[in-house]
Amino acid sequence: MNTSALLNSEEIRKDFPVLERIVRNDRPLVYLDSANTSQKPRQVLEETVRFYERHNANIHRATHLLGEEATGLYESARDTVARFINAPSRDEVIFTKNITEALNLVSNVLCWAEPPYRLGPGDEVVITEMEHHSNIVPWQLATQRTGATLKWFGLTDDGRLDLSNLDEVITERTKVVSFVLVSNILGTVNPAELIIARAREVGALVVVDAAQAAPHMPLDVTALGADLVGFTGHKMCGPTGIGVLWGRREVLDALPPFHGGGEMIEAVWMDRSTYAGLPHKFEAGTPPIAQAIGLGAAVDYLTEIGMTRIAEHEHALVGYALDALATVDGLHIIGPPTTKDRGATISFTLDGIHPHDVGQVLDEVGVAVRVGHHCARPVCLRYGVPATTRASFYLYNTPAEVDALVAGLEHVKRFFA
Repeated sequence: MNTSALLNSEEIRKDFPVLERIVRNDRPLVYLDSANTSQKPRQVLEETVRFYERHNANIHRATHLLGEEATGLYESARDTVARFINAPSRDEVIFTKNITEALNLVSNVLCWAEPPYRLGPGDEVVITEMEHHSNIVPWQLATQRTGATLKWFGLTDDGRLDLSNLDEVITERTKVVSFVLVSNILGTVNPAELIIARAREVGALVVVDAAQAAPHMPLDVTALGADLVGFTGHKMCGPTGIGVLWGRREVLDALPPFHGGGEMIEAVWMDRSTYAGLPHKFEAGTPPIAQAIGLGAAVDYLTEIGMTRIAEHEHALVGYALDALATVDGLHIIGPPTTKDRGATISFTLDGIHPHDVGQVLDEVGVAVRVGHHCARPVCLRYGVPATTRASFYLYNTPAEVDALVAGLEHVKRFFA
């Protein structure tokens, strides 16, 4: 393992109060479930509490001091996120409650958008077999409602996208291409440049799910070249209940609102309404104010450490974990077997032991992993497994925790022997 690539995780861990916990059977907590939700540093917790203690008020509609302060903090968080993803304009950053809402926003408004964005009979939407359910079900619903056709790229045996038929799947009929940048179950980092280039050739709208990318690597939406990109705060040291949809201004301007209500309007009559400009057109009602402020603090925290350094740390740690897991007899990796184009997630099965049993026994020795289909059931169907055990790593994880996972798996095998 390249130890020079590792962060000083022991120092970083001091920022995360929950990691100090002693859990079942007086074991130290080994938290390997950050792909599900990450832990939160004190800086985020304190900033969120400070808002409620000192500045709590609704935004954009109160002229008193607290309202002004709350509005300033909320919009400052938007500025912070815009810088973090290199958005050309802060107004292109839309706050949602999570990535699921962001993807549902896009898929729904395309059902009633004006041409050229409206979906209809004869149009095709392309996704992939490795998508999270939040990037499958919304497109199923959209195509069912509009008469469009849903298509997808399959998977290779080693957990990569099968793009051998790229030109046959993305065609002149393709209206939307929506894909995950980093798989939440396989850990695969997808070749975005290749997919987006083909989508551009046919004039398709490109939507990217970056929920497992934004927390772990630099995300530059300008360089990426997509039209719409979503991610979620709770996987990147931020609070739950906050997500982001970024979109190119010309696309967002052309799309109709998703939710109707306060804040997203310009003027209302009994028979019609006109709508606010970006970003407010897509932020109806009272938004997740404290959560957005907490997300801004999380982005500041990650930026100070450095996203490139975080990516290097995780790459080294995953390489160590892949080697260590290879010593466990009967363990099979579901996904890429090497660190090449691989994120911070490793899913696996253990011969003769159901993943739910693996997770339960690991929990008894203080190791927290996720088990199940990880909201990506088509992947499990593709590889003929009912579920997997998933260990996912972040900036606060250490090689010693990988060792604890491996020791825990040996304990699991003895338990069921």
